[in-house]
Amino acid sequence: MEESTQGRKKKLFTGLLLLAAIAMGVLVIWRVDSEPRTDDAYVYADTINVVPEVSGRIVNLAVRDNQRVKKGDLLFQLDPRPFQDALDRARSSLEQLNQQIMLTQRSVNAQVFNASAARASVERARAAAQQAADTLHRMEPLVQKGYVSADDLDRARTSAQSTAAELAAAELQAREATAAISGVDALQAQRAVVQAEIATATLNLEYATVRSPFDGVVVSLRTTRGQYASASTPVFTLIDTTHWYVIANLRETELAAIRRGTRATVYLMSNTAKHFEGEVDSVGFGVVPEDGGSVAQGLPQVQRSINWVHVSQRFPVKILVKDPDPNLFRIGTSAVATFHPASRPDRRNAG
Repeated sequence: MEESTQGRKKKLFTGLLLLAAIAMGVLVIWRVDSEPRTDDAYVYADTINVVPEVSGRIVNLAVRDNQRVKKGDLLFQLDPRPFQDALDRARSSLEQLNQQIMLTQRSVNAQVFNASAARASVERARAAAQQAADTLHRMEPLVQKGYVSADDLDRARTSAQSTAAELAAAELQAREATAAISGVDALQAQRAVVQAEIATATLNLEYATVRSPFDGVVVSLRTTRGQYASASTPVFTLIDTTHWYVIANLRETELAAIRRGTRATVYLMSNTAKHFEGEVDSVGFGVVPEDGGSVAQGLPQVQRSINWVHVSQRFPVKILVKDPDPNLFRIGTSAVATFHPASRPDRRNAG
């Protein structure tokens, strides 16, 4: 009797244990389907290569490798003397040109005055010639009547011819005076060129001082003061620490409920006790398939873990982390991400 009772208890315990295992399995499957989770994730942040806009020798390197900097902090400075010299030369050229323009303008003003005086002389000569011609016309009919002598008529004719000649000479002088008027247009155009050179020299002098465009961390610094920096060669890399992301490679079968704005929880393998909240920033739309085929260049390549079984492809999901710990977040740090599609904070951001 006792053995029979113990046997029933064992069977009951085994059954309950089996039911519990099934329930746990169902719960795990439901949890995986409703809240996808992956440990194929890593920390990411935007970076820039710090490249000077001009070439020159580094005279002041204000940072060291892996140093944190604030926006506007001095990173390094190139020797400013060549750029200052170019600026001084351009300014001197402008001053000299301004003096030349002033003197030339005075000469132009004198030429304009001479042309105006010549035109006034033409008007006087024209009036005198008109008067002499009128006098001649009035005297010619009076000669036959004896009112005017032949000598008076000759003198009137000579005066008319003389004033006509003076008018022609005055008109010629007026044309010459007008043609002699030069101007300062060419010098003004040259002045605009020098002003552009000053603007370029001023900008190059500003470029000699390189400051941080954002809060960040200096990495890959392998140079020192005295090194010649080229305008086409990075001096170091700067990590943008104003935004930290976790790139989680999620199976394609789990992407249906993931949208921009989906809430996520992440933790880093360097400190599993501390969890961080985040939101999906974007969902990847392309990866390089490992089994070949024609693909677009520049797409992320995610390796499949099993080659002899058809497994789901993984796509990168970019999570923007809220309030990241600056002491823990480093690019490439391994992470674990859990998504909560049912509790997206802002469904208007779904896309």
